[in-house]
Amino acid sequence: MPLGAEAPRPEDLQERAFLVGIDVRTRGRGAKGTVTAQAQAARDAASAAPAAEGKAGVPAHASGKSSNKPSIPEFDADESLAELRTLAGSAGARVVGEILQRRDRPDPATLIGAGKLEEIAGAAASVNADLLLFDHDLTASQQRNIEKIVKRRVIDRTQLILDIFARHARTREGQLQVELAQLQYMLPRLAGRGVEMSQLGGGIGTRGPGETQLETDRRKIARRVRHVEQQLENVRRIRAQQRQRRESAPVATVALVGYTNAGKSTLFNALTQAAVLASPRMFATLDPTIRGVVLPSKRKILMSDTVGFIRNLPHTLVSAFRATLEEVQRASLVLQVSDASSRLSAEQDAQVEIVLKELEAEKKPRLRVMNKVDLLDVEVAQGLMNDALRDDSNTVYVSATEGTGLKKLLERIDAMIDEDRVSRIHLRVPQQEGKTLAMLEAKARIYSRAYKDGAVELEVEAPESVVRKTREWVVKTRD
Repeated sequence: MPLGAEAPRPEDLQERAFLVGIDVRTRGRGAKGTVTAQAQAARDAASAAPAAEGKAGVPAHASGKSSNKPSIPEFDADESLAELRTLAGSAGARVVGEILQRRDRPDPATLIGAGKLEEIAGAAASVNADLLLFDHDLTASQQRNIEKIVKRRVIDRTQLILDIFARHARTREGQLQVELAQLQYMLPRLAGRGVEMSQLGGGIGTRGPGETQLETDRRKIARRVRHVEQQLENVRRIRAQQRQRRESAPVATVALVGYTNAGKSTLFNALTQAAVLASPRMFATLDPTIRGVVLPSKRKILMSDTVGFIRNLPHTLVSAFRATLEEVQRASLVLQVSDASSRLSAEQDAQVEIVLKELEAEKKPRLRVMNKVDLLDVEVAQGLMNDALRDDSNTVYVSATEGTGLKKLLERIDAMIDEDRVSRIHLRVPQQEGKTLAMLEAKARIYSRAYKDGAVELEVEAPESVVRKTREWVVKTRD
């Protein structure tokens, strides 16, 4: 850098992104006459979920109206564009402009139509944007056609999410999973990237010297996919062995799931005293973390923090992260964390339901955790004292940042865990059995203690694993 020149500001080093949203609507549905297919799928998933779970959204509770089918606010185009804005920030881009196009049907060639595309090209040039981010998936031909007109890089929603995953993956396993998803995304998009990559065809002039560049690239990617899949299979085998060792002991596993940025990692840290990165950026957590938690009954469980879900989570990501998400499939209890302060918490829960069904984990025992109650409006927060927003058998309201409701949450988890069941017993332990007495002090609830004739008489509530070790000193057992 020349002497006297100013150092570049951090924002000047960020890529400048121009956002493009599209509201594709079909006629004749809903009060406004429009509904998106994606929103309808989410609502169908929500209606298929257990009725008790459908009451988790704060807006439905706050209304104070009793209804068997709570209203599920759907993502509208503006809120979807706002989510894209957050995703762009998580990818390290600086948003310099945005535009929203409303259409009855997508344009096959450019998604948004040639006229609108010319307008976007001019707007992007006026703010000197480096790339265009589309809040929609693009076909290879659409992406190519758009790039020819706007003269800038074009990235669709799936590609953006894959890039965020690549930025945040820290462990070797996470990096392999992201690479596999990126390769699977790239493979079908090689076709048509110029004359030099055209396939061999029939006729004069097409009988070539061998395979084309396209076929060479496909072969290289396919070979790399097989290599990454083999490495992930090794990871999956090691993880299965670790899980088998864990399952040989009576220790339950509780998995945290939820929409991205619902506060799962903050809640995980609050319950386990861990130091997992908790960030307002989307997909801050990619690599699974498992920590032990001691419940009020003195039983120990393992809690697993997982990657957040999102609308239209790319199927390649769900497949690639299956080794990680197997923790959800094998969990004894699923804690579904929701953002209580979001108007769209019920819609976000419906999107989580879609992914859980894809993982075949929708029937797992589940407890809804409404997080971020500290961010509720004053009127709604005061309503926490009313029946409408009070904890029930399926829902607990907490604030992970302030610690509100965490004790009640641990008690609820304790009651729902079947492994290593707790029973109340009366013991008469010789005083010289110091090791046994120390174990009871650490792993059981002691309700009474009396010293008599060289022994300690105890009334305790202890897990089955502890009871087995003290069976010779049991005087009587109570239900």
